Order: sequence, then C-alpha cells, then structure tokens
Amino acid sequence: MNKRVLLLVNVGTANKPEKKDVKRYLTQFLNDARVIDLPWLIRKILVNLIIIPFRAGKSTALYKRLWNSEGSPLLVNLNKLVEKIQIRLEDKYRVIGAMRYGNPSLINVLKKLEKENIDHITVLPLFPQYASSTTGSVIENFFKITGKWNNIPAIRIVGQFYYHSSFIGSFVKRIAVFKPDTFDHIIFSYHGLPLSQIDKVHPMVKSNKCDCDKQMPPHGSNCYRATCFETSRLLIGKLNINSEKTTVAFQSRFSKNWLNPFTDEVIVNLAKKGFKRILVVSPSFVADCLETIVEVNDYKTLFKKYGGEEMVLVPSLNDDDLWADGIVNILDS
Repeated sequence: MNKRVLLLVNVGTANKPEKKDVKRYLTQFLNDARVIDLPWLIRKILVNLIIIPFRAGKSTALYKRLWNSEGSPLLVNLNKLVEKIQIRLEDKYRVIGAMRYGNPSLINVLKKLEKENIDHITVLPLFPQYASSTTGSVIENFFKITGKWNNIPAIRIVGQFYYHSSFIGSFVKRIAVFKPDTFDHIIFSYHGLPLSQIDKVHPMVKSNKCDCDKQMPPHGSNCYRATCFETSRLLIGKLNINSEKTTVAFQSRFSKNWLNPFTDEVIVNLAKKGFKRILVVSPSFVADCLETIVEVNDYKTLFKKYGGEEMVLVPSLNDDDLWADGIVNILDS
C-alpha cells in the first residue's frame, strides 16, 4: 500500500437533501470557531438557537434544487477529480478526497490513515485563496488530529494556489469558451467574508482603506480580499480583456459588514444602466456547488427583472482534464 498520500479537501455537503441531514451539516459547519469567530457562548447561542432552527428549512429547499441524479455535485466532482489525478500520478501518491464537514469526513479519513503508518501526507485544501474560515480551518483540524498520532508522517501543506499558472490557465480556458469580449460586462464573483476577518489579517491596514483592488500590497499575500482582486487581475491579463468591462464582487453575505461590492447589487446596477448581456465567473470555487449552481443562477432572474436580457455563468473547474493536470503541476511546484 502506498505510503505517500495526496489529500484533497473541500468544504463539505449534506449527506442527503433532507432536513435532518442539512441540519446536521449546518451544525458542524457553523459551530466552527473559524467560520463564526465569536466568543464560544455567543456563537453557540447564535448558531444553535437562532440560525439553525430558522435556516434549516430554507437550506433544505436549496439542497433539493442542488441535488442531481448522481447526488451532491460537490462530492460527485471531488470523487471524479480524485480518480483522474490518481491516474496521472500512478503509484507516486495515493489520492484521497475528504470534506472538512460532512462526509467523507476529514476526521474519519485521517483515522484510517493513522492505522496505515503513512510516510508522507500532502494536504491540498481546494480553496484558491487562503481564508481562515476555509483553508485555515482545514489546516487546524488536520494538525489537531495528526498531532495526537504516535507516528507523525512528513507533512506538506499547499496553503493557496490563486497565483499558480495551472489554476489561472484552467479558468482562462473555461472562460474563453464563452467569448467574454462579446459580453457587455464581466463579473468576477467571490464568496464573501466578514470585514472583521479580513482586518485580522493586517490590523495595521483596515480593509476599507487598502488599495488591493488596484494592486497587490506588501501585506496582502495571505489576505483573502487582496488575493481575490489579484486572481481577477491575472485572469483579465491572460484573457486580454478590458479591465473597464469587469467588476470584482462578493456573494453569499450574511450582513452589510461583509466584503463588498455585493454581487446581487452589482447585477441590479448593471441592468439599470442598460447592460443587456453579462458574464459571471466564480474563481473562489474550483467545483460547482450551492453557491454557484443555485445562488448565482438565481441572479439571472434578478438581472432580467431590472431590464437585463442574458446572464451567463461560467461553470467551475470541477473534474476538467486540464484542472486535473493543473493539480499535478501545483503538486510538483
């Protein structure tokens, strides 16, 4: 049995689009102190007595819309990607997929690996831009578990890859198929985060006074906001499109104190200004999920409501062959 493991980790999904399964998933996800970084007691009350009881039903309805004949797209695409990368790596690594929340859980995967006396583990969280609530949570959980092992293997962490030519190239190919220069405007829509989490990365420079929307600042290498803007600049450069025809925006917000501009508001404003055709790209997701398949697609109705005619979403990388090659390149770099 191969003693070298490549562990691909994504955020997770409910086991089934049923209320009890969604509730279980949300309980695990939202109780993570890195996701909702409030004092323990406040977080427990807010999550378990307010958010989950009121949100579980609505979230279940969304999961029912997300599900297809194969199951949850996030998990289906992870499994397909693992198979393709395994073929490419042959016997150099054993490739395993895991989820930070839900199944196959990172905890259970690591429990099995502990028994196998593994020599080396490379952990690749599938989040292009580092954030404490995603990559940070995976890394913390990983070391919390493996730190208790008797035999701790050699460990490598791939913290982020937004700048890697293989990631950028894979997304450029995806976008180019849609002939972006034929659209009136292009939105690069990233998952939102609370401004408070961004400010913790560089407390000396508040996010609302940072110029990372124009250039990568010295303090921005591990800042989610800065790396999102840099990702967009890299994509725009490779696509050779006019940056004036693009907007970086943030979706999935819980309050006004999150990263902005907000994607839905940008879409409404574009429609009101007379833009008829817009293209949306979501480069913080390497696999289509609830936030792209359901949330972003729902923006199409919003766009048409205010006068727009066509909004097109570029599919994520999923199990694309070029992306499977890309991960191997990232691994080798």
